Amino acid sequence: MTQLSTASLATAVHDATTQARSAIGALAPESYAAPSSLPGWSNAHLLAHLDGVTRALARQLAYAARGERIGFYDGGVDGRNERIELGALQQPAALATRVGEGLDLLDEAITDIPDGGWDAATSFRGDGTVTDCVLAAWREVLIHATDLETTVGLADWPAEFSAHLFDFLSLRVPADVRLLLQPTGRQPLTLGEGATGYVVTGMEFDLAAWLAGREPSGPVRATASADGVDLPGLLPWPSGLAPAR
Repeated sequence: MTQLSTASLATAVHDATTQARSAIGALAPESYAAPSSLPGWSNAHLLAHLDGVTRALARQLAYAARGERIGFYDGGVDGRNERIELGALQQPAALATRVGEGLDLLDEAITDIPDGGWDAATSFRGDGTVTDCVLAAWREVLIHATDLETTVGLADWPAEFSAHLFDFLSLRVPADVRLLLQPTGRQPLTLGEGATGYVVTGMEFDLAAWLAGREPSGPVRATASADGVDLPGLLPWPSGLAPAR
């Protein structure tokens, strides 16, 4: 993908947090307890997760600016999951306010990245950089704003965002699979190096949504040896935590 400048990436995340605030503001109080588009989670769970991950990323950036590192989530995966469950119990207004504060912290942390600080070390995925954290913030904020299904849709995803997802989510392609993605009106690209090849066609943002485990807004179709087939299975979403050793 074309590499975004750090200034363009920062602007993209700030745009995404603005979209997220709009999406949250449009969510009716009675919809917080309703099932979200993510299996097993209500919209309140989704928002509690967004609150947790934005604060975790903001903390990574703040520590990196001081030349320090800290764990991504206090208590690891168990601590993350416990805070999501507790956060989802809040009243809608209180939860919306808290998520907004987390988005503010993230915006401030990105604005405060010092000159030359984008390559500083963090604990994201074990050995990620500040740039990796900001890219993660872009993904988390814009995808979850879309998950709320209020004011943000897949068609609102910039082409640069879809291109980034193709790059990052190539990690979800199984080792024995090779995907030739053919976005409508765009250049094709190949993900994976496996022996089993699939051609997958659709709008660019729909292909990105499929890779991200979301329901596309339009048709996404796969062929193999010129025959229509089911879409291939994908590996889990890459974790932001350090891999187990």
